[in-house]
Amino acid sequence: MSIPPDRIPPALRTEALEQLLTERGLVDPSVMERFIATYERDVGPLNGARVVARAWTDPGYRAALLCDGTAAIEEMGFSGPQGEHIVVLEQSEEVHHVVVCTLCSCYPWPVLGLPPSWYKDPAYRARVVREPRTVLSEMGLDVPPERRIEVWDSSAEVRYLVLPQRPAGTGSWDADALAGIVTRDAMVGVAEVSAA
Repeated sequence: MSIPPDRIPPALRTEALEQLLTERGLVDPSVMERFIATYERDVGPLNGARVVARAWTDPGYRAALLCDGTAAIEEMGFSGPQGEHIVVLEQSEEVHHVVVCTLCSCYPWPVLGLPPSWYKDPAYRARVVREPRTVLSEMGLDVPPERRIEVWDSSAEVRYLVLPQRPAGTGSWDADALAGIVTRDAMVGVAEVSAA
């Protein structure tokens, strides 16, 4: 796709906007650099995977995580903006949890990083509430018909982290190995964790 000659490419427009905001004193470039560096190096789905792996290997931590997700996650050193109140939902044979933000893209940044594009897509946000089983199937996850699906709507006040089921055959695995198989999508509820 070519850009019409009378239109400025988005990257240049973004750069011009940033420069304008900086010149007017509305944005501090050093603060922006710190935010970018934090989310490039320290925040992302690996944090959530470590939380899940610990919950799978430490029953006391799992209980604490389900009781007060924010405190248990902070205990592992993961906190910050968008993580002030995190509720953890445990998958089971009876119920499957899936998370959405119907208003915008509220998401637990300290444990999952920035949200993927499909999470922000208006079609996902609208359809997963009305027809979750169909949407999950389209995303590659067929939830058994006997398992109830519960859809949780994130907001500015509360964000959700899904605790997936530990896959069979991983009983002897340590937390580091387990963290390596936990995916972002499983912690949102649109996938399951596989040991394969």
